[in-house]
Amino acid sequence: MNMQQARFNMVEQQIRPWEVLDSAVLDLMERSPREEYVPQEYKKLAYADIAIPLGDGEVMMPPRVEARLLQALEIKPEDEILEIGTGTGYLTSLLAQLGGRVTSVDISPGLATLGAENLDRHGIQNVSVETGDAVRGWTRDAPYDVIAVTGSVPVLEGQFQDQLKVGGRLFVIVGEAPAMEALLIDRAAEDQWSRESLFETVIPPLRGARQPDRFVL
Repeated sequence: MNMQQARFNMVEQQIRPWEVLDSAVLDLMERSPREEYVPQEYKKLAYADIAIPLGDGEVMMPPRVEARLLQALEIKPEDEILEIGTGTGYLTSLLAQLGGRVTSVDISPGLATLGAENLDRHGIQNVSVETGDAVRGWTRDAPYDVIAVTGSVPVLEGQFQDQLKVGGRLFVIVGEAPAMEALLIDRAAEDQWSRESLFETVIPPLRGARQPDRFVL
């Protein structure tokens, strides 16, 4: 399988038609070897428009969702970034190549180790991979310029947006299947945030995320 051609096709047939026009994002995704971060049994599907299973109900988001996330966050070279959900480290590597410093947290020790090993193998050094429960944010290095949440949350509380710097951006997917909404949240001032709806999608929730209150007769 020609992986270089597969990357080109991914960009031209999936990502660019889905309103991703940021040349930095397009160029980065065309040159980044996604197949080297995908579990062995799914390598032939590395550039397919699907969510790739990682076990324990976790997935790699489809490439076009990753691309929209990167474009929406408008990452700058000096940005301090928090990623909730390291997975295999692929999206982490993209964030790190666009930004300044990435703190990536995964609740799964196995995935945190895998992600760190993949990043190390590819020479990505401006990332700190942590194992922990960041479903309510990660205060250790807060506040952040950028927060990228790679699992959905049924209910959006203030835990992530409160950890943004003024001028910071948050990408998060909110809701329950079959209707989840990808949001970009900007912190305009200490007590002011703006919210933009980007698209609809469905991805698994973060482990331990708060469920909405249910009406019981």
